Amino acid sequence: MSHAMSDDQVAGELKKMTAFIRQEALEKAKEIEIKADEEFAIEKSKLVRQETSSIDSQYAKKHKQASMSQQITRSTLANKTRIKVLSARQELLDELFEKARDKLASYSEDKGKYEGMCRGLILEGLYALNEDKVTVRARKVDYDIVKKAINGAKKEYKENLEKDVNVELDEKNPQPEGSPGGVSIVGGGGKIDINNTLDERLKLLETDALPMVRTVLFGKNENRRFYD
Repeated sequence: MSHAMSDDQVAGELKKMTAFIRQEALEKAKEIEIKADEEFAIEKSKLVRQETSSIDSQYAKKHKQASMSQQITRSTLANKTRIKVLSARQELLDELFEKARDKLASYSEDKGKYEGMCRGLILEGLYALNEDKVTVRARKVDYDIVKKAINGAKKEYKENLEKDVNVELDEKNPQPEGSPGGVSIVGGGGKIDINNTLDERLKLLETDALPMVRTVLFGKNENRRFYD
């Protein structure tokens, strides 16, 4: 047989139930708070990683742009420097050959040396033409020297090839008096002209010997692959 609870007993039961519900609520709230903190931490970490990746990507892009800009600047400066160096070298070479050209006019002043040179130039033409009859053109002022040179060249030609050659001085068509000297050897019925004037030989030297002159003056070009 059950007895009705007194007011104090009812109040005590209600107090217990209230405490239980409060405890359950606190634990649930704590659980929700922990879960919320975990989700916040996860989301925060995700956002941080995204922002960090974005910043890294932007930094890498800017670094690449800066690096490319730096390379372009270095390349531009290097090209400008190279052009200046090449220009200075060319000016030096032009000056070198211009001085050589100025000295050509005085080369014929040494008669003995000049005669020997003319003999060599004539002989070179005789070998190249390999004909029985050729003509030689020279400056009028050099006629006496060139005639001696012709005789010497004919003699040497015969000694070396064991045959005679008829060499005549073409006094009707002299070399210009402004020429620094040298001779032209004409064969083939007037169709072949071997220009062995000093001015022409210097031009050939500028073309043929220029690589060697560059090497002597400035050293070997490490970037050059062909030396034909």
